[in-house]
Amino acid sequence: MNALQQEWLALQSQHERYEALALAVKLVAFAATVLVSDNTLALALLVLLWLQEAVLKTFQGRLGDRLLRVEAALKAGTELPAMQLHSDWLAIRPQGVGLATQYLKSALRPTVALPYPLLMLLIVLA
Repeated sequence: MNALQQEWLALQSQHERYEALALAVKLVAFAATVLVSDNTLALALLVLLWLQEAVLKTFQGRLGDRLLRVEAALKAGTELPAMQLHSDWLAIRPQGVGLATQYLKSALRPTVALPYPLLMLLIVLA
């Protein structure tokens, strides 16, 4: 097995791990909705957890971008320097507002955002 194949296996494993972590954040958000009696605190926790999941999904997206590059190189049989996840990302890393915008875009993706407004509404109506 060559270095690029090993990298793919490691990246894929971490990509799936981020998915599990995002699900755990959603479960904690649900628990906070049920267990936290102070509505203001519960809403603040939901916002914090929503943003945390957005950060996780942004990190996962970076892994996914590298996975796609590795897969394309493996499929085409072309050379791609292995183990360059962080170097590649650093070369295109946005600064300040651009980085915050990435996180906010992740937060608004339907797969991330769906439960949070519903849980917030549940808190307000309860």
